[in-house]
Amino acid sequence: MLALFNGKNKEVCLLSKVTETVTEVVSPILKEHSFSLFDVEYVKENKNWYLRVYIDKPGGVTIDDCVLVSDALSEQLDKMDPDPIPEQYYLEVSSPGAERPLRNDKELSAALGEYIHVSLYQNLDGQKVFEGDLDSVNDDQLTLKVNQKGRFKEVTIPKKLVAKARLAIKF
Repeated sequence: MLALFNGKNKEVCLLSKVTETVTEVVSPILKEHSFSLFDVEYVKENKNWYLRVYIDKPGGVTIDDCVLVSDALSEQLDKMDPDPIPEQYYLEVSSPGAERPLRNDKELSAALGEYIHVSLYQNLDGQKVFEGDLDSVNDDQLTLKVNQKGRFKEVTIPKKLVAKARLAIKF
């Protein structure tokens, strides 16, 4: 079978291979220190490549945690032959942040009771953005308790309308 690749397909294949390899290499490091892997990205921004590894743990991640994982991962990647990442790149290890994305049902369920930001594909009750405490999640919808001018209102949002959801900071 002949596989035809244009430049973009080759790049997607390379990105996928790099993220898979890094995930395999970093997983034992994270397990040893009781961290979890949130995400791995390998992206080109302007002329530079960035390998970003997002880690998490209960209670949050410290700078020392990021340094520990960065040093151990860098050492493991440097030992690999052939080099799994052919380009020069910057390695960044960090937490997913206080406003981390909620990408799936598991992450939404873990955020029950948390203050979240939800962007929609189309208007619901005249709005495309809602912020409130996540009250419930099921297969088809999520419910937020939203403060509208000092009054709390329950808003039920069909999941098919959700473009993005993330944790948010309440001001």
